[in-house]
Amino acid sequence: MKWKTVSTIFLVVVLYLIIGATVFKALEQPHESNQRTTIVLQKQEFVSHHNCVNDTVLEELIQQVVAAINAGVNPKGNTSNSHWDLGSSFFFAGTVITTIGFGNSSPRTKGGKIFCIIYALLGIPLFGFLLAGVGDQLGTIFGKGIAKVEDTFVKWNVSQTKIRIISTIIFILFGCVLFVALPAVIFKHIEDWDTLDAIYFVVITLSTIGFGDYVAGGSDIEYSDVYKPMVWFWILVGLAYFAAVLSMIGDWLRVISKKTKEEVGEFRAHAAEWTANVTAEFKETRRRLSVEIYDKFQRATSIKRKLSAEMAVNHSQDLTPCKRTLSVNHLTSEKDLLPAITKTDSIYMNGLTPHCAAEEIAVIENIK
Repeated sequence: MKWKTVSTIFLVVVLYLIIGATVFKALEQPHESNQRTTIVLQKQEFVSHHNCVNDTVLEELIQQVVAAINAGVNPKGNTSNSHWDLGSSFFFAGTVITTIGFGNSSPRTKGGKIFCIIYALLGIPLFGFLLAGVGDQLGTIFGKGIAKVEDTFVKWNVSQTKIRIISTIIFILFGCVLFVALPAVIFKHIEDWDTLDAIYFVVITLSTIGFGDYVAGGSDIEYSDVYKPMVWFWILVGLAYFAAVLSMIGDWLRVISKKTKEEVGEFRAHAAEWTANVTAEFKETRRRLSVEIYDKFQRATSIKRKLSAEMAVNHSQDLTPCKRTLSVNHLTSEKDLLPAITKTDSIYMNGLTPHCAAEEIAVIENIK
């Protein structure tokens, strides 16, 4: 990729980030300010109504609550749910190798942090191979279904472009229903979320963003032991589907780019051919004009010579014998020598008799 292309993409990304930052700031900052004002007023009201609690004790309690939340412990109620039982640990390990990293739970011990580093470095490439394999299998399965749909449209004499567009839309819609809409409905009922929060969690999870504000199995309700492992398997298949969609989009872009290059190449070839044809036609036209002009000039010259010869003949017929002079001292070669050269004073004349010397003489020069 050329530096100009990279620079252009970089500027587009920076502009996209600026737009996103502006919109998020406009939407979220007022809510943050309201929450900050609310918590400050509530602390003041709590201290005013409970004289036995001072500001220092309350701040210490709040700090402990925040630390518990950062450690993955829900301080609300007396729930005994653990974030490090076998099912939860399996789910956490899955979020590590999938690079989602919800952030609601993380290792706090030195041994856990060291092991997490090594585990991530080895597990992420391994999961990448697994994701590619599952994506290929999903692509094969969906491809067979799409092929049947395309065969049906072929029988209806639909163009290939429309068939490809329709089959792609069907593929995306079916995947969205299977991996987005259906899981969102399940999470809405199990986690007691509203529809927006459920869809938000599904999309944020399958896009590997994973903010951690909503996590399946993170509430203070009792879950089945296989709930979180099942959620991870859903993440695996959903990521494979999204990878297949992104791969398909990449293939489209490559095909479009290839077609665009071919079309540009064909346009350039046609332009070059047209330019060559125009140049050849121009040269041929110029050659024809040159030939026609030369022919006309030759004809005019011939006519001029013929007229000149006829005028000379007519003029010579009107001359007396003494005036019919052919040349005057302008002979070019020995073959051009004429007999009967006579001298009249200092002028040599051919074809004249001595008695014509006193008469009027017509001199014609340069006649060979």
